[in-house]
Amino acid sequence: MAYPTVSAPYGLDPINRFDGMPYAGATQLLGIASTYNTPIYNGDVVAIVGGTIVKSLVTSNVSTNSSTATYGVFMGCQYVNSQSQLVQAQYYPGNVTATSATAYVVADPVAEYKVAVTYSGNSTISSTTVAAIGTNAALIQGTGSSTTGNSGISVAAPASGAGNVATLPVRIIRVVPETAINSTAFTEVVVKLNQPQILVSTANDFA
Repeated sequence: MAYPTVSAPYGLDPINRFDGMPYAGATQLLGIASTYNTPIYNGDVVAIVGGTIVKSLVTSNVSTNSSTATYGVFMGCQYVNSQSQLVQAQYYPGNVTATSATAYVVADPVAEYKVAVTYSGNSTISSTTVAAIGTNAALIQGTGSSTTGNSGISVAAPASGAGNVATLPVRIIRVVPETAINSTAFTEVVVKLNQPQILVSTANDFA
């Protein structure tokens, strides 16, 4: 049987809820500070810092109170450009000419996301087996695309004996058979976010 090919990471793609309810596309509208100059791509994991959305830099150690926290997943934005035009965009360009920026964020703590599997330490497509189900995994940040607007985030293929670390940012829920290399090697998995800010008891300091 011929399987579709996953050629590159594309970020976290919301597809459902792990409690069995269908995902209806709901998002929260959250601000992006006018001074924030880091691009945020569709499918990037984001955090709330200082009351606004930032790109989360988490890889293997999710935090509850910094830019490596997880709040949700970025699904696009709108902002006013330097010509005073309202722009609705796949990604946030990360420059101070984009004002009044608002992010669309999937913040549902029971949302599940499809994501590509890559080799630990780089963004080359790899695969895993059904033994990955139920393990925690690290994220590979990768580089987003200003052409497609898509994230470069992927999940590192789990290593032997490493899937039980509580600080890893995602839990693998199942594998994706439609894009498997063969009957035992899967290039995509479905994950949920571990310890999202909305659920943990430790909150941001007010400043």
